[in-house]
Amino acid sequence: MKAGWRSTTIGDILRLEYGKPLPDAERIDDGLYPIFGANGEKGRTNACYHDQPSIIVGRKGSAGELNLTDGGFWPLDVTYFVKLMGEVDLRFVWYLLTRLNLPSLAKGIKPGINRNEVYAIPVSVPGLKEQERIVAILDEAFEAIATAKANAEKNRQSLSQLENAAGFPREPIFGEKRHTLTDLCEFVVDCEHKTAPTQDTGIPSIRTPNIGRGFLILEGVNRVSEKTYREWTRRAEPVEGDLIFAREAPAGNVAVVPPSTKLCLGQRTVLLRPKHQLINSAFLSHLILHPATQKRWLGHSRGATVQHVNLKDIRALPIGSLPTIEEQLAVVRKIEALTEQLECAADLYTRKMAALEDLKQSFLNQAFTGKL
Repeated sequence: MKAGWRSTTIGDILRLEYGKPLPDAERIDDGLYPIFGANGEKGRTNACYHDQPSIIVGRKGSAGELNLTDGGFWPLDVTYFVKLMGEVDLRFVWYLLTRLNLPSLAKGIKPGINRNEVYAIPVSVPGLKEQERIVAILDEAFEAIATAKANAEKNRQSLSQLENAAGFPREPIFGEKRHTLTDLCEFVVDCEHKTAPTQDTGIPSIRTPNIGRGFLILEGVNRVSEKTYREWTRRAEPVEGDLIFAREAPAGNVAVVPPSTKLCLGQRTVLLRPKHQLINSAFLSHLILHPATQKRWLGHSRGATVQHVNLKDIRALPIGSLPTIEEQLAVVRKIEALTEQLECAADLYTRKMAALEDLKQSFLNQAFTGKL
């Protein structure tokens, strides 16, 4: 242990006090004080339960989550709030608790933290002057990390906006009605309205969870026998270039059937076979996924809790003038290129965020082992 540091426990430097329920009548939008729940501010009130800066610790639900307040507040009964004991700096304690990963102590169906377990955690604490020096270093480092995260998020959002620049207008191309989706398809076939018997091996049975935004998700897919396949595809067998549309859960997603893939149509799905001389499969997929198309369908969806698109609405989707096949292919290529950029950006964003989190932990570990 570094000279000047002492071995102790969390229970020797702070107490975790219980929050208290607050009646709805006491909650005021423009109140003087914040109301804290387990995972952050939940409103305002003119009632003050504790009039000193403190740390709010989630007790139930979002157990172990931390929030720092610089003045009076009201902690709800799903929280603890910190009262310091002895010569300890509040922000030093904040960083110390952050390093301890309190959510890992949560237990139970509705996760909760026992404060006695927190009290028993051994820690090393320097004198007040050293605490203040460490806090100053961590404040500066964490501010820089927060700025780097904000910039990464801003760059990710900027790239996401490129999706709107791929060739589809912001407003739908429905405009003057010239076609319906039925006009552009050889057929629009509904699925069997019963659950197919499954087995461990066999032909993939595509249910709505297997339909992504333009692609199939075959991980964990149900499988059926050849006999079930023939029965469930007697109206039409899915072939390369067909589209499988999810009518619900989640409604509106669509996937293009890839080459050399034998598939069975599962429940709550619809099979569309485009007239390839009129419309490209990938282009139709992007048209279906266009926000305006989704809004149109989901705005008419049936069901209070689970959105459900009616087959009649699918068939009757009005579509205005179409680009030529060559123009459609150009749009598809542009979308695919942008999608690749977005996927690379998303991967870079994920890795950068993970690296910044690792950097935070590195600073915290150095701070509380006397190496700063």
